[in-house]
Amino acid sequence: MKNLLSVLFSGVFILFVSTVSAQIKTPAASPSAKFQTTVGLTDITVEYSRPSKNGRKIYGDLVPFDALWRTGANKNTMITFSDDVVIGSAEVKKGSYAIFTKPGKTSWEVYFYADTENWGTPEKWDDTKVAAKVMVTPQTYSNTETFTIGINNVANDGCQLEIVWDNVSVPVKIAVPTDKKVSAAITQVMAGPTAGDYYNAARYYREAKKDLNQALTWMNKSVEMGNDQFWVLRQKSLIEADLGNYKAAVATANQSLAKAKEAGNNDYVKINMDSIAAWSKK
Repeated sequence: MKNLLSVLFSGVFILFVSTVSAQIKTPAASPSAKFQTTVGLTDITVEYSRPSKNGRKIYGDLVPFDALWRTGANKNTMITFSDDVVIGSAEVKKGSYAIFTKPGKTSWEVYFYADTENWGTPEKWDDTKVAAKVMVTPQTYSNTETFTIGINNVANDGCQLEIVWDNVSVPVKIAVPTDKKVSAAITQVMAGPTAGDYYNAARYYREAKKDLNQALTWMNKSVEMGNDQFWVLRQKSLIEADLGNYKAAVATANQSLAKAKEAGNNDYVKINMDSIAAWSKK
């Protein structure tokens, strides 16, 4: 019995120690960081890991000159753009990119690489995945213990991505399409509602049982602007029927029916035929 109790006690003790050990957390050597900022109308997100100097010589030693670097620690650093941007002379499509660099004594090569799933640098470099490459002159900076990436010098039309560590800062200019987006929005608003706007307003007025004459005016405007798909004509016929103008509703339903048959949409074929049969008796 004594031996059995000893075995049970030992098992409970081991389980207790294992459980306690599993709960112990220690700081990461290179903690992860993530931040998002808006430049003009474009969201930029950066995700990276932050090693510290810890008394080590950085450039030319820990980070060799003229060799590809993950630009941080652990998984490759990643930047995400919500819009197309311009880096250097390259137009970079919206999406996510890994940032790789090749530090030099007098200049750095900075790469924006389309493959973001790398732990460190790619096993096999693929030039076709380079969305942008810029040459940057490093600047002397106050001594920085922990590797840092920031978005600075923010203006409506662009910013600087700044890579900072030790006594070096590497600024990369990024241009964003603020003027293009604002100008397009101004043009659209000043031109007045779109065909889709008129359609949505008319449909809402009918479904909310508001002014049906106003709904028909808007729906006619939408159709006049070329928005004459079978589902649009279906809504127009419903408004006409609600107004008691069944002759017009049947004519419009026949137009919707023809377009539905052409598109191969059997559901709209059936509901139009049913409505035509019912409204023709009114």
